Amino acid sequence: MSDSILETRGLTKEFRGFTAVHGVDLKIRRGTIHALIGPNGAGKTTVFNLLTKFLEPSAGQILYNGADITTERPAAVARRGLVRSFQISAVFPHISVRDNVRVALQRPLGNSFHFWRSERVLDRLNERAMALLDAVGLTQFAGIPAASLSYGRKRALEIATTLALDPEMMLLDEPTSGLGQEDIGRITDLIRDAARDRTVLMVEHNLSVVSDLCDVITVLTRGRILAEGDYKTVSANPEVIEAYMGTGHAAVPADA
Repeated sequence: MSDSILETRGLTKEFRGFTAVHGVDLKIRRGTIHALIGPNGAGKTTVFNLLTKFLEPSAGQILYNGADITTERPAAVARRGLVRSFQISAVFPHISVRDNVRVALQRPLGNSFHFWRSERVLDRLNERAMALLDAVGLTQFAGIPAASLSYGRKRALEIATTLALDPEMMLLDEPTSGLGQEDIGRITDLIRDAARDRTVLMVEHNLSVVSDLCDVITVLTRGRILAEGDYKTVSANPEVIEAYMGTGHAAVPADA
């Protein structure tokens, strides 16, 4: 099996004459935590939308496990094991925390959103749902509506529902956005645990999180790859420093 799980070749996206992503060649190594970083407007979220097929590329290819998925629909890509979570927490607010996870657990069984199925059938999923909630520290909140959770715990629930889909690769869009320091630490630990047996690609602005978590970092600016490597390498790159902060700084700060 190839060392690369996800690869792009010349990935390009144009919007009415504006090129948001230009000739991006990515190689995501299997079993790593890989970050996309860059200043606002660098094209990070557009790349994510292309990879998960919420946008169609203007040019280039996307390969997943060696298969060309460039023209596949989002649901087909998700069935391959490439699953995305969003910058804004996406949970069902008016059902319980446990039931949010049970809904996600039904998808691999082909029973997604079958709310009319008997409680006896759905109760078979309870043990796995509770194990996932335990893994993200939400056991004590299992019976309350998801809307009652704090923002940080909603992000933890989103990770639990993503894990319920048993992804081979997780794409996380700003997983620590809007969180306080305590919640950032909790979510960082959850991502690290989730990555023990899968690949993670994340867009993240918090460079302290990136430096702590990520094996490889790709820096985008103006839709192109500016630099790539571990945090020590990219944070000392003069072009990266200029892109983030202007000239005259010794390194990209880890607490930005």
